[in-house]
This record gives sequence, C-alpha cells and structure tokens, in this order.
Amino acid sequence: MIETKTLTLAEIEDISFRALTAADTSEANARPLAVATAATEADGVASHGLAYIPIYCEHVTCGKVDGQAAPIVTTPRPGVVAVDAATGFAHAAIDAGFDALIPMAKSQGIAALAIHNSYNCGVLGYHTYRLAQAGLLGIGFTNAPASIAPSGGATPVVGTNPFSIAAPGEYGPSVLIDQSASTIAKSEVMKHAREGKPIPVGWALDADGNPTTDPNVGLKGSMAPSGGYKGVGVALLTEIMAAAMTGATLGIDASPFSGIVGGPPKTGQFFMAIDPAATSGGAFAQRMEDLVQAVSVQEGAHLPGDGRGAARKRAEKEGVAVNVATLDKIAAIIG
Repeated sequence: MIETKTLTLAEIEDISFRALTAADTSEANARPLAVATAATEADGVASHGLAYIPIYCEHVTCGKVDGQAAPIVTTPRPGVVAVDAATGFAHAAIDAGFDALIPMAKSQGIAALAIHNSYNCGVLGYHTYRLAQAGLLGIGFTNAPASIAPSGGATPVVGTNPFSIAAPGEYGPSVLIDQSASTIAKSEVMKHAREGKPIPVGWALDADGNPTTDPNVGLKGSMAPSGGYKGVGVALLTEIMAAAMTGATLGIDASPFSGIVGGPPKTGQFFMAIDPAATSGGAFAQRMEDLVQAVSVQEGAHLPGDGRGAARKRAEKEGVAVNVATLDKIAAIIG
C-alpha cells in the first residue's frame, strides 16, 4: 500500500519551489513551475504533479534543461508572438508569451504564440485554462518525444502529443478539453512502472505491436493511439502545429522527457487565443450555455474538465494526499 501525506496547495507550491531552486533553477523559472505543480495536484492529475519535481531537478543537474534560461520574446508579424525558450522550462516561456499574447488577442481578435527550444509543459489544459480565464478561447498544442507508432507500423514517430481547448465562461472555462493522442498519457504508464503496478490492456504495446500489461515493456514499445488510426492523426496534427509551425524539434529527434540520456529535447508549444466577441456577433455566451445545458441535463453525463473542477474544490478545502516516497525524494534535494 502506498503511504500518503496530506498537504495544502500552498505547501505543495512551497516545496516544489524550494526543490527547484536548490537544484540551481532561478526563482523566475521555479515559481511558475511550482504554481503549475500545485494546480496540477489540485486538479487530481498526480502523474504530472509533484512526482515530476525530482525529474525536473535531475534534468537541471544533467543539462537536459537550463534552470537559468531567460526566454526571448519577439513579435515577427502582427498577431504573432514567438518565444525562444532557450532550452529552459516551458512554463516560464509560456508565461512570457502569454504576457504578449493575451492583450494582442483582445486588441486584434485573434493571435498566435509559437514556442521553440522548449521542454515538457506539464498539463497542457492548465495553460489553455488561463486563456479562458482571460475571456479568450484558448487552443493549445505541444509535442513530445516519439512514443506512438504510425498505423501499420511498430516504430514510434510521434509523441503522445496532446491538444487542448478551453472555452471561456462566466466563472472560468465552460468547457475544457485536454487529451493526448494516446489512450492514456505516457506519464501514467511511467507512474505504474515506478509503483510496480500492471497497466490495463489497451494502454501500451510491446516492441512487436502487441498489447501488454507490463508498463516497462510498454515503455520500450509504443503507446497505444486513442481510437487507432484517428489517434495517430491527432498526434500528426499536433506535431505539425507544435513542431513544424514553431520550428521546434520533431518527436523523432527529441531526447526523452525522462532519464538523463540526451541533451535538451527542444520541443515546442503552439497556442491560439481568440476573442469570441470578434467572431460570434455576441452569441458566444448563449451558444455555450445552450451546449453545456444540453449535456448537463442528462443524468450521468458530464463535460470534459468537470472532474478537474470538482477535484480543485476538494483540494482547496481539504488539501491533497501525496506520495510520501515522492516527498522523501524532494526532501533529499532540498537538504
């Protein structure tokens, strides 16, 4: 049985920040990542939360990510923001990009943000959520090291490559779609491997393309695409947006997000922010209300993102149960 300890969100942010700075990450880079880690734990996405802090710290130490990097922001065209993450953490680069993207989208109606030389951005929906909080429709893409084989093949060529859409509502996102191109996020398989637990059939494939329940075998093979060839299509779409459109490294050339092998992955993120008032003639809010209502009136039905909202409310009130083994690793980093 896994031993856990309940922490407040403030405590999660604090220990994340202290571990990152202890591992030679600047405060400017550590703070947005620590804030995102607490929010991720609050949303109930533990696989992307505190469990990643020791990995982030290890990657600063081995040179996979530059903890002292300073993102470089440019505006190459009207309506376009470009950020060179300088092989640093994606969160600081996204923050810098959003500072320009949000007012640009509100002024012009639509704007795009392209980030290259980047790193793992954690939960993509965390970032599009923030665009929705600003009253904008947020669309995001991020690519990852190759882990999904093409239809009919067995060698991975694209990553789990999530995309996310967050539609603004009265009190935040009315709908938050955040899904990877694989049946399950690779981090979930990694989490099962760390805990010595089998994975369900349909999560991953072995090196020959056969289903497996052994997470370690799956990590050496291929993640199972969601919906078969349709999942591969989503992964390719995201690769086009997050890598080709940004000039970032393709998944087939990116170093792993885990372990210490290889240098910086230099992957990318691409965001679009749209002001609904510029396109809907004032009808957006009512259309979204009608759409949400059509789902919510059905018994047992739920919208994407509903689970995170409920988890966040519980976390804010009761705290979050976190793995003691992870806390021990973090304590060792802090010293």
